[in-house]
Amino acid sequence: MTTARLARTLLAATAATAAAALTAGALAAPAVAATAPKKPDHTATQRALDAAVAEGVPGAVAQARSGRTGWTGTAGERGGQDRYRVGSITKTFVATVLLQLQAEGRLDLDDPVEKWLPGVVRGNGHDGRKVTVRQLLNHTSGIYSVTSDPGFQQKVFSEEFLKNRYDTWTPEQLVAVAMAHEPDFAPGTAWNYSNTNYVLAGMVIEKATGRPYGKEVERRIVKPLKLRATSVPGTKTTVSQPSSRAYSKLSIDPNATTVHDVTELNPSLAYAAGEMISDSNDLQTFYRALLKGKLLPRAEMREMTRAVPMSAEAPEFHYGLGLMRQKLSCGKEVWGHGGGIHGSSSEAVATRDGGHSLAMNFNADWAGDSQTVIEAEFCGTAPKS
Repeated sequence: MTTARLARTLLAATAATAAAALTAGALAAPAVAATAPKKPDHTATQRALDAAVAEGVPGAVAQARSGRTGWTGTAGERGGQDRYRVGSITKTFVATVLLQLQAEGRLDLDDPVEKWLPGVVRGNGHDGRKVTVRQLLNHTSGIYSVTSDPGFQQKVFSEEFLKNRYDTWTPEQLVAVAMAHEPDFAPGTAWNYSNTNYVLAGMVIEKATGRPYGKEVERRIVKPLKLRATSVPGTKTTVSQPSSRAYSKLSIDPNATTVHDVTELNPSLAYAAGEMISDSNDLQTFYRALLKGKLLPRAEMREMTRAVPMSAEAPEFHYGLGLMRQKLSCGKEVWGHGGGIHGSSSEAVATRDGGHSLAMNFNADWAGDSQTVIEAEFCGTAPKS
């Protein structure tokens, strides 16, 4: 789920491969002596956070882990332990639950959506009998995205948000907005990021388990991993402490100058597409556990990481099941997801082996380039001054 600006942007999340430890030995020595592993250098990452604040982001935070070594960097008004809204990073949690349900034999990702949600995906060419759960998770369903609807954008992403911020949206309402439009393409014939896909995915979880998707996320992921800063807030409008404020211009006008405090909002406007709250430590714990195979059996992990191309214009990006793969400028391959929601832009990424991870957040949605933080951490590339 994104702000008006981010609603039109793919919220890519990435990760990278950990650097190999260097060893050396003296030629004349009778035995080879290994040097200590090279200590991770986060200088470029800190410079990327500082650059974002210099560009106008009020506050930035990033945490990284490489092996057993951890690092925290901040700039501006963000604290190192701050909790924040993670937007579409929620999608990885949702996909993980659905893959767990498949492993338990409670559903099949190739089930048509109609089996679980009869009559819900209908109208203007949409047909749930022809869309599978898998196609929801990898965005090949063709289902129109609710966040692309002009009326929804006006209510949620413009300054009208200030009078609508506490409104509750049901998932059925969100899907109905999307069903008023034609599909983007026939199921399985192309790729397009649609938040409606994950609204429906959350509804499938509820139908298959008899419990809200958020309760399943908490029971299956949050509690076992002891993610103490992570929550599925439902209609709760505040962010628990420690946290700092979130800001947005609530405008697609690049010349807009008015900044609004958008910290409080009813996250039902995002539902399973992007409502969750977490912090950088918890996000790293989650992605590292996922990629190390602690949450899914091997067969389901293979399915999750079977990624499809996202666009010819961005061949470095591929999308699996709620998990993105990207090749960085230095050639390293990275996995994860990004997320944007009002006044909050986040990335959570890790190497495929889970050995090197990064999670970061900007508390604004009109400035700053989170990709520079990822490149800095995994490639050592400092932002251009």
